[in-house]
Amino acid sequence: MEDVRDDPTAPTTPSRRRAQPRLAIVALLVLLLLVNLATSLYQLPLNRVIEKRLCSEYYNTHDPSAIDHDGNIDEKLCKIDSVQKSLAWITGVMETLWIVGDFVMTIPLGFVAEKYGRKSVLWLNLTPRLFLLAWIVVVGHFGDSLPLKAFIAGPVLSVLGGDCVFNSIIYALAASLTDDNVIRATYFSWTNAVSYVVTFVGPGLADPTHTSSASEDEQRQPLISSPRLKAQTSRGFLLKPIIERFHTLYSIIRSHPRNLTLLLVSFFLTSLASSDTKLLAQYISKRYHWEFASAGYLLSAKAIVNFTLLTFVIPGILRAKSSSNPSQSQSLSDRDNVCYARICLFISVLGALAIAFAVTVWLLFPSLLLYALGSALPVFTLGLLKSPSVSPRENDQSMTSTDPESHIFSIVMMVKTLGSLVGAPLMATLWVRGIVTGALGVPYWVSAALYVTAIVVFAGIRVR
Repeated sequence: MEDVRDDPTAPTTPSRRRAQPRLAIVALLVLLLLVNLATSLYQLPLNRVIEKRLCSEYYNTHDPSAIDHDGNIDEKLCKIDSVQKSLAWITGVMETLWIVGDFVMTIPLGFVAEKYGRKSVLWLNLTPRLFLLAWIVVVGHFGDSLPLKAFIAGPVLSVLGGDCVFNSIIYALAASLTDDNVIRATYFSWTNAVSYVVTFVGPGLADPTHTSSASEDEQRQPLISSPRLKAQTSRGFLLKPIIERFHTLYSIIRSHPRNLTLLLVSFFLTSLASSDTKLLAQYISKRYHWEFASAGYLLSAKAIVNFTLLTFVIPGILRAKSSSNPSQSQSLSDRDNVCYARICLFISVLGALAIAFAVTVWLLFPSLLLYALGSALPVFTLGLLKSPSVSPRENDQSMTSTDPESHIFSIVMMVKTLGSLVGAPLMATLWVRGIVTGALGVPYWVSAALYVTAIVVFAGIRVR
């Protein structure tokens, strides 16, 4: 027994093969949890810090009597239109700058991933996140010396990588852990559960702050492959592999069925529509005159639905369906993905409309829970990327890359990031417009319309 265990050429037992993917997915989930939690924890306090500065400047000019002897102002007095419009502008600019830097540098960072490995890109990805958090602390601490707009400089280092590069690596690695459709969908569900839960639990955890591994060979597989991987110092030589990458991405889309193009369009539309979630804290605070702390706890309640749905309900449904029909074909599984995705899109439409028309908090709460039910959409849309109707194996085999999945997932994350890039300023503009006109639900009306458009686009996807 010991000889077999020590012999590197001995065949791997089934139990060991099962354990390795489980350990790998746990490592990915922990990494995703830590990175997203660090990002989410600062968002609600940041809103409050900026609002407090804006509020102080406003009342110093217009009504100094609203400021007490300690220099504090009742948070409810800060919900006036002029303060909220400025808050929306500053946070919208910060979000847009973060996404722009991330999107523009995705292709160059693909070259870095090829040359130095995925692990190096993940380490590099931490730099802009650490700088952003540190910069917020610096501006907040030296408020008397630094202007309010200094907050906007926080996202400048997103050129070193952001969510687009990070997520493409995470999802590509998760997809490569198994060939089983049900297990892969379960991994995607867990990954989305971590992302969604952190997004909404983070503000709840942040309230007290202002109210009181894979192998080395695998890591060196390219994010977006290119036939030339030489370190160059000349600008011309540096641009050449980048241009080749764009050509590679374009050729991939051209060589794949029309279903891939439709799926990418749906990714863009749903990412654009889901940009409204960035406004939820401000929306609740302004429309219902709640403090940001209370809004954070309400959003945390939404996270319970996301977590339960993506961690237990969706994987349970997938396992039950698989066990009831073990001989289920790939095409039937693809039809299930399409069917479930359409259901999620329909629920998202209803949820966005319900939030827009919720005139009281008691109507908003069930609306948020309904909207949360649509959060399972990426589980099924990402699952379709492995479908022969979307990505035929003969296309993968024709690529020179040793890891064709990285191509596809990188394209998807770039499209989703592009949707967020358009969505951040769009939703901020709609929110400011809603404040001016009194129609505060405008961002969610537009979001519902975008989900309807995604349903129309998704209707064109045909699987065998």
